[in-house]
Amino acid sequence: MNHIPARRSALRQAAACVLAASTLSSLPALAAEPAVLRVSAIPDEAPTELQRKFEPLGKYLSAQTGMKVVFTPVTDYAAVVESLATRKLDLAWLGGFTFVQAKIRTNGTAIPIVQREEDAKFTSKFITANPAIKTLADLKGKSFAFGAPSSTSGSLMPRFFLQQDGINPEKDFKTVAFSGAHDATVAFVAAGKAEAGVLNASVWDKLVETKKVDTSKVRVFATTPPYFDYNWTVRGDLDPALVKKLTDAFLALDPAKPEHKAILELQRAARFVPTQASNYEGIEAAAKSAGLLK
Repeated sequence: MNHIPARRSALRQAAACVLAASTLSSLPALAAEPAVLRVSAIPDEAPTELQRKFEPLGKYLSAQTGMKVVFTPVTDYAAVVESLATRKLDLAWLGGFTFVQAKIRTNGTAIPIVQREEDAKFTSKFITANPAIKTLADLKGKSFAFGAPSSTSGSLMPRFFLQQDGINPEKDFKTVAFSGAHDATVAFVAAGKAEAGVLNASVWDKLVETKKVDTSKVRVFATTPPYFDYNWTVRGDLDPALVKKLTDAFLALDPAKPEHKAILELQRAARFVPTQASNYEGIEAAAKSAGLLK
């Protein structure tokens, strides 16, 4: 049997492969896709609002890190905590209590890197449209709306301060509802779905400034003492060099620069300052006192 044609065919194929490899090696290297920084935030406002607030910050962080920044809204607070723990997120905007939950869920590895200057002395506002409600004591027997169950400023800390005033929401209020978000709490109270509610001071101020709440009907009647709240947290096994880049980028935001001022205004921040896990020990103690943590 004659095998020469088959051998020639095989040699021709081998030569073609060598030529192709040589040609490819001589071409310029294709630009690698930039690494992706995966970011999210607790859903304390409507998803569209969170996306709007983050967009210019995301572009800034992309420029500072050289990475593609992808922001993904989530449906609830627990999803942010779980996504950090399972390495589906690299960076997240958390409330104080959510950070405590993330710290526990990640066995202490989640790292808070920065907070707004305002977050060192954060407060919550108690609101109502009922003229008969003038003090916290007047809430007894009334319907009430918190934000999300895991919200620091919309649930945990207001509940803690209510208990310090001798008020047990589940026993003393007519009904207790959870609106899911701060702006939703205002809508609940304005629509009469709850006679009173509580939300964070920052969102309340924004709604007043943008005239999205009628202050002739809905008013603040009490304010909590200050406490630590929001921060930007990274997952614990993120590259330390990237953590430093992110931290430096936040700290470099300067309100004197117009392009930075626009970012800070959307974040409702005068500036960002360093933070640390120990700042949230008071929140962890409050959560344990309220029976929300073991």
